[in-house]
Amino acid sequence: MQFRRKLLLNGLKFGDVFLLCVTFFLVTWFFYARGNVIYVFDQFLAVRIKIENVILIGSMIVAWHWIFSAFGLYQSKRLSSLREEILDITKATVTGTLAMAAVTMLFDIEMVSHGFLPLLWIMATATICLSRVCLRISLRWMRHKGRNLRNVLIVGTNHRAIKFAEEIGAKSELGYRMMGFADERWHGLENWNHDKFPLVASLENIPAFLRTVAIDEVLIALPMRSYYQSASHIVAQCEEQGILVRVLGDLFTPKVAKPSIEDNLGQHSTFILHTGAIGDQAILIKRIIDMLIAVPALIVLLPCFGFVAAAIKLTSPGPVFFIQERVGLNKRRFSCLKFRTMLPDAERQQAQLEHLNEVQGAAFKITHDPRITRFGRFLRRTSLDELPQLINVLKGDMSLVGPRPLPVRDFHEFNEDWHRRRFSVRPGLTCLWQVSGRSALSFEKWMELDLEYIDQWSLLLDLKILFKTIPAVMKGTGAT
Repeated sequence: MQFRRKLLLNGLKFGDVFLLCVTFFLVTWFFYARGNVIYVFDQFLAVRIKIENVILIGSMIVAWHWIFSAFGLYQSKRLSSLREEILDITKATVTGTLAMAAVTMLFDIEMVSHGFLPLLWIMATATICLSRVCLRISLRWMRHKGRNLRNVLIVGTNHRAIKFAEEIGAKSELGYRMMGFADERWHGLENWNHDKFPLVASLENIPAFLRTVAIDEVLIALPMRSYYQSASHIVAQCEEQGILVRVLGDLFTPKVAKPSIEDNLGQHSTFILHTGAIGDQAILIKRIIDMLIAVPALIVLLPCFGFVAAAIKLTSPGPVFFIQERVGLNKRRFSCLKFRTMLPDAERQQAQLEHLNEVQGAAFKITHDPRITRFGRFLRRTSLDELPQLINVLKGDMSLVGPRPLPVRDFHEFNEDWHRRRFSVRPGLTCLWQVSGRSALSFEKWMELDLEYIDQWSLLLDLKILFKTIPAVMKGTGAT
């Protein structure tokens, strides 16, 4: 999140510089051309450029960028209204225009006309304001569509926690969904508004709640003096499961001093505890690589899809695809696509075969599973049954590389919280387990490899896994 915010702010800075240059260019062209309606564009470009004009443009870019930064145009505006932002922009452009006027008078630089600076101010203000309006509309539209929503659990029910929930909950464009509060029983809870602010867990039940509910962030608003041990325990639980933690930074109430932390959530200073090496920057890089590979791969593999689909229909009655609910990023469930390799009623038969399970832990494997069709065994050995998951990659449910998505049945069998940290990243088509022996490895080793991938992630590691997957699949080592 921090990386995306920095990327957005840098984009705003370059965008403002570009708009200012374009505005200066258009205003200059307007004053040159207005006395002659047949003045053509190439004649304007042929006008001799004076050195003082070049200096003026360069100084304008540097000065206006500094002025815009000083007026806070590149700070977070999530909790600021459009009116407040437009007012800040107007103040900044007025200051920039006055600075340009002072420079031209001080160095006796001849402007095109006396009306040049007023028109420049009007156009610069209008274009910068329009860019911010477009940005707000785009972000609001994306979040109203349910994209990039983050589920938040607030720990604490004091006035600080309530104020945070009210301010963030009232701004749907922020993209945060309040899942509820967690706290112990205290005398003030008799008047608690359960409809607006549901109390979903006690402090002791937070670990169990995090195991089963999709939570992206936990925000701790407990009074640290009396709840330090409880807060430390919650942080440890979130760290173990790979859940991002925020702590309200206003732990103290000084009369003059203000808390100042680089990463802010609206007007609330926070610091973040993020587990693993796959942060915001890595997520963006992985998503770009996923799209660059998955799109052409799907196009190239379309004939293969047709062949496999026809073979499935000819060799076994039932649908071509097997769609199963699986557990993905932060325990969100999604419909995972595969080519069907078993009999149509295979899931109903699984309960009768549990006693034949050859894997210890939260997994189900039988070497000679009677439910697998003859052609399905070939698909599994070659991993061709996994190819439809490229569609899941395009949808954003999965990545090319990451821990394999688990069925809901296996997820419910987890008995160690440290196993659940594998859900802190998107599941993948292939992983370290896939290229290190596949299903021949024990469940514990499988989980260890998943966490090793999360903690030691790098772009090079992803590329190595992708390249090792092909020979591993061709050998069929460990496949069932």
